[in-house]
Amino acid sequence: MKKVQAKHKLCRRLGYCVWNMPNCPTVKGKARTYAAGLQGKAAKRKKLSTYGEMMQEKQKLKAHYALTENQLRNTFLAAKRIEGKTNEILMQRLEFRLDAAVYHAGFAPTVFAAKQFVNHRHILVNGKIVDRGSYILRIGDVITVKEKSTKVAEIAKAVTTTAPAYFEVDKEALKIIVARQPMIEEIPVNVESLRVVEYYAR
Repeated sequence: MKKVQAKHKLCRRLGYCVWNMPNCPTVKGKARTYAAGLQGKAAKRKKLSTYGEMMQEKQKLKAHYALTENQLRNTFLAAKRIEGKTNEILMQRLEFRLDAAVYHAGFAPTVFAAKQFVNHRHILVNGKIVDRGSYILRIGDVITVKEKSTKVAEIAKAVTTTAPAYFEVDKEALKIIVARQPMIEEIPVNVESLRVVEYYAR
């Protein structure tokens, strides 16, 4: 329950739902796009400092993929060691996490459900069970739902999300193929990734 409340608090502070969840207070009924708390509705939105903007983008990215601070920082450090634009590599590595792929390819309604499917051993990669959401996929990997996981299969088929072009999705066969590396503008995350890199590089 605490985690759900924290999610809604973050969305209200930002003014929109990070995960596009229909039950979020920012979209449900009369949208509450003001900060939580007694003074939230009356308070004026303060202009963020440069540091505040970097922090906010980092918090948004961490929230979208439901990561801990250590997980996001370690992903940044790994991206920094690879030749190329750090912000693009960071986003590609996050997007190629198994739980993120299951979510964005439309096999789970939320990133939290995707993590649960993976952790509970319902997801296969190249025919083998992988129960770590942090598992990094490679081009050509095939993700499927375990044959006996009928409830997960029903949920996956009911999700109507449009998958990004770098995933080839067959809903009937419950199969995702990692087709290619994503371009940063294709990744369905509303975050200024350069700000995140600036936050960790400061």
